[in-house]
Amino acid sequence: MTWSMPSYTAPDFTLPLFTDAPDVTLVPAPRDGVAPDRYHSMSIFPEYFKVHGTWLLAEESRMDCVPVYAGGRIAVVEFRNLKKGDLVVVGRKERGEEGIYVHDTGFSADREDTDDSFIFRTGRSRETAYSKDYDSVYELLEYEKQHGKIVWVMGPACAFDADARAAFADLVRAGYVDGLMAGNALATHDLEAAYLGTALGQDVYTQKLAPLGHYNHLDTINKVRQYGSIHTFIEKEKLDNGIIAALDRCHIPFVLAGSIRDDGPLPEVIGNVYEAQNAMRDMIRNATTVICMATMLHSIATGNMFPSYRVVDGHVRPTYFYCVDISEFAVNKLRDRGSLSVSSIVTNVQDFVVNVRNNLCR
Repeated sequence: MTWSMPSYTAPDFTLPLFTDAPDVTLVPAPRDGVAPDRYHSMSIFPEYFKVHGTWLLAEESRMDCVPVYAGGRIAVVEFRNLKKGDLVVVGRKERGEEGIYVHDTGFSADREDTDDSFIFRTGRSRETAYSKDYDSVYELLEYEKQHGKIVWVMGPACAFDADARAAFADLVRAGYVDGLMAGNALATHDLEAAYLGTALGQDVYTQKLAPLGHYNHLDTINKVRQYGSIHTFIEKEKLDNGIIAALDRCHIPFVLAGSIRDDGPLPEVIGNVYEAQNAMRDMIRNATTVICMATMLHSIATGNMFPSYRVVDGHVRPTYFYCVDISEFAVNKLRDRGSLSVSSIVTNVQDFVVNVRNNLCR
């Protein structure tokens, strides 16, 4: 497979648009957790700010956060993490008029222009042809295995099928997974399958219901809690199959963000929502490709944290964000929340992960 990184074209800062622009206005935060009036809110695109006559790129961005000037660079800070006195960029104009420039055309795109004003099939649905998307995923993951960081975001549906669990474990062992983010349910049902052969009491291969199977996920959680950690549970029970066991054996980090509806939960689940958000952001801090599967809320959360670019070794490169879900509503909801760079594939996630494994782990 061959794959080439799209080139990035930075703004031409010799143009009058930039040379005549004023320095950006910096206003101290009035108190902890509060931005000054007319604060600038970040997008998913590369953004530049003119400070002391120099245009500075916010190298690590996040949508819906505020830019803060500190130590000669632009930091991007969540509102809740602002400290009194932080120098916050203010201004709502984004084409240089206030020393702010949002560069949304930096990457070359393979778009087919058409003069037709009336055309069919411009959306993404279960009727869309996805053959090219699959090939692009295979080529991208081959590249990122050597040059990037791949993070997967998974819902519990990924753990309900024997073949899907085995396929993802193969991807972990083959080096196509650098991190995983999920909730209590994905880990619980995957560990239940490794421990008892069921997910929510149903055999992950035959779909037969086990006697008193509704206890199985609770028994699994309780046993993990007895051992004190997922790692110790896997080690002591000699579990050798599934998603979480593969991550544990290959020393791949994972973040489990809690929910108000969680059973148990497992010891590693982070119950404080803001601590979970911090852990998720740390997980994707250097991620260059994110693939979300069958988890709408986790996908939206990750999409809101994930910019359209990264600065790697001084060079700006694009990031890639995929959302895979059987529900058209879920993938469209993600796009509606501002994650405009998302590529969506409407399909069964169990089939998706098996197809990816079959084409990469040969």
